[in-house]
Amino acid sequence: MREILREDARPRVPAGRGIQRHRQRGARAPGHSHATYKLLIGKGIRNLVGQALPPAKRSAETIARCYEAMIADYGEHCLVKTRVYEGVTELVSRLRASGAKLAVFSNKSDELTRQIVASLFAPGDFDVVVGAQPGLPLKPDPAAALLIADRLGVAPSRIVFLGDSGLDMLTATAAGMIAVGAAWGFRTKDELVENGARAVLDQPLELLELLERPR
Repeated sequence: MREILREDARPRVPAGRGIQRHRQRGARAPGHSHATYKLLIGKGIRNLVGQALPPAKRSAETIARCYEAMIADYGEHCLVKTRVYEGVTELVSRLRASGAKLAVFSNKSDELTRQIVASLFAPGDFDVVVGAQPGLPLKPDPAAALLIADRLGVAPSRIVFLGDSGLDMLTATAAGMIAVGAAWGFRTKDELVENGARAVLDQPLELLELLERPR
């Protein structure tokens, strides 16, 4: 979902608050730079919390405490400085006008994913919205992507999977979808290509041009 939304607040803000709350209860954990957090994001919030903590403090109990603190804080502040990337609103509008079916797929919790999408987009912009939920493996497992294809009623081979990380490209490929990289997101073009992107876009509206090309 990061290729759709821009979270201007440094990742250390939501993650750091959860870890800071645990620190105040006696544990000490260093902060991280914006660049470091960008590399940690993408595999789910619980994984982010675990990786942000020092190896010696990654006990199940410590991770659970920090995770719960972060979820509580992020649930209240997930829209702070979160904006739609320039060009995405127009892209969604034009795709909807063309009759395309659209979905959002995120490793964020399902509840938070739906909350963010509902707050920043119009009702009906997306046919399916799926976030992390019990019993559904996280990316790069293709299970959730295939579930979305089933709900859309579209064969995986006809779905363009637009993502901004190598993890997204691996997920798309594993699901038999068309992997397209969003270079305006959190990762580099090299990472996207190395993990299977069949095309990499610099701006959202370039997707319209890609879809018009003969296949």
